[in-house]
Amino acid sequence: MVGQGRDPVTRQLPEGVEAFQASAPADLVDRYTIGVERLDRRVFDLDDDQLDRAWLPSAGVGRWPVRVLLGHLADAEVAFTHRLRRVVAEPGCEVRSWDQQAFIDAGHYGVVAMAEGAQPVAMPIGAAVGTVHTLRAWCGPWLRALPAQAWSRAGLHEERGPLTLVDLLAFDVWHLERHAFFCNAKIDALLGPEAGP
Repeated sequence: MVGQGRDPVTRQLPEGVEAFQASAPADLVDRYTIGVERLDRRVFDLDDDQLDRAWLPSAGVGRWPVRVLLGHLADAEVAFTHRLRRVVAEPGCEVRSWDQQAFIDAGHYGVVAMAEGAQPVAMPIGAAVGTVHTLRAWCGPWLRALPAQAWSRAGLHEERGPLTLVDLLAFDVWHLERHAFFCNAKIDALLGPEAGP
């Protein structure tokens, strides 16, 4: 858990998901509730050109534009929220994959126009960040209140096999922290390192 008074913005690439899966559920919930506070608040200072800038692999900050990354985080959070709640309510349920690249290619984040002559719409990043924040604010107290036996409930993932509630929550937490690292690295590249306190 991030200590009181400590900046939760992610500036270091997190360990692999396996390290998160080894965490106690209470520790995972603590990290989960930090959520979008992992993002550098200067993301809202970026203009449209900065938000939509694609990156070469050599930049070392991930390839997706910031707007795409934030849209992806929102879509992923919707999917993770459904998986978490469904596994608790319906142990043994199917946990499906989704094609994240198809969402990008379909123009969900405003980077391509779907019809000839159509203009792409710039997805408001506040809506994406707000989606992640709202879903985690909604589910955090619910997760914290679950009985111990709920954490071993599992669903069956079509590619990964059985996944417990702990596995799913660990992946959700790791996913956001990993993408926050790359988002923040892009912000630093565009705006310079954040000034200290």
